[in-house]
Amino acid sequence: MQVEVLNIKGQKTGRKVELPDEVFGAEPNDHVIYLAVKQYLAAQRQGTNKVKTRAEVQGASRKLHRQKGTGGSRKGNIRNPLYKGGGTIFGPKPRDYSFKLNRKVKDLAKISALSHKAKSGALFVVEELTFDKPKTSQFFDVMTQLNVSDKKTLFILPEYNDNLYMSLRNIPNAASTLLSDINTYDIVNAEILVLTEGAAKIFSEEETAVGA
Repeated sequence: MQVEVLNIKGQKTGRKVELPDEVFGAEPNDHVIYLAVKQYLAAQRQGTNKVKTRAEVQGASRKLHRQKGTGGSRKGNIRNPLYKGGGTIFGPKPRDYSFKLNRKVKDLAKISALSHKAKSGALFVVEELTFDKPKTSQFFDVMTQLNVSDKKTLFILPEYNDNLYMSLRNIPNAASTLLSDINTYDIVNAEILVLTEGAAKIFSEEETAVGA
């Protein structure tokens, strides 16, 4: 599929880039997108919650009173979960929430997410963004010209640019990522994808770049 290249003022430059249909024209698979997003969010969980059981809290182990004949319930020792300061029943323990997905499944999820964006018209290609120095207001002007200033926008770059990163990091609804670091969650989480011309050409030259 061919996509028009826009300049930083949102105007057509007359140039077009060819994006591979194998990626941007593929039939999306929503289930693998769900799995990839679920894996990403699960990996963000620390899993460090911990409470003490009755075996771990402080307190004597002697039985409080005899088992029968008191008219009261059986209580065991002071570490009984029914008492204040007692242990917790079935409380959380440290655990790892992450799980594995096959590489082919993850690649298909990224392709499906990119295809969704392309088919819904939420994908733009712009000429290279260059800044002599970090300037947030200048970058926001670019977003305004592209009509994406009020949308959650992900800029996909071919390589790291310090001035560009520092220009957009204070804009709440703007984020950037390298083409080599792109993941399904970032694609789905963004309302608009903006590829620089350099990143789009990498897609054209090497279709496997999406699985990098």
